[in-house]
Amino acid sequence: MRIFLLLLAFAVSGCAPQPDTVLRGDPLDVMFLQMMLPHHEQGVSMVALAKDRASDEELRMLAAAIESTQVTEIATMKDWLTSWGEPLTAPPDSHAGHGGIRRTKPEEIARLRALRGAEFDRRLLNVLIAHQDDAVQMARWEAGSGAHAEVKDLAGRIEKSRGAQIDMMKRFLGRT
Repeated sequence: MRIFLLLLAFAVSGCAPQPDTVLRGDPLDVMFLQMMLPHHEQGVSMVALAKDRASDEELRMLAAAIESTQVTEIATMKDWLTSWGEPLTAPPDSHAGHGGIRRTKPEEIARLRALRGAEFDRRLLNVLIAHQDDAVQMARWEAGSGAHAEVKDLAGRIEKSRGAQIDMMKRFLGRT
């Protein structure tokens, strides 16, 4: 299992292409990136809690792999938006017409911060499964609606890697 986790981390980390400074952002691609950035940032903050709260070593390893992958993806998304002259964030409620930016509720994150050990593990897995499923849904939308090939490729990788993470986390839950 550890080897699989390490392979998963290497398979999805560092594989994001560098921004294409010649092309301009398509409005749908820009919207996807502006929605995905805060989602990723929130995910990074949640999995970082596992370092000193999780009791399951494999969960800590998966959390570290998720953190590494998403930090790399955040940098790529910011680079694209910046190179296109687009803001990193959209105006409040600008995405309300299509479900808004999907985020984990602050109360859930506060609850995670208060837990340790096996109880933290179960709660993180449940919260993170839902969080990563939101990423899968946004990535599917981009893969079907976006215009920029590199952004669509990133969306495809997000969909696949988060789907694999969800499957793994469900297996972890089954043994807790």
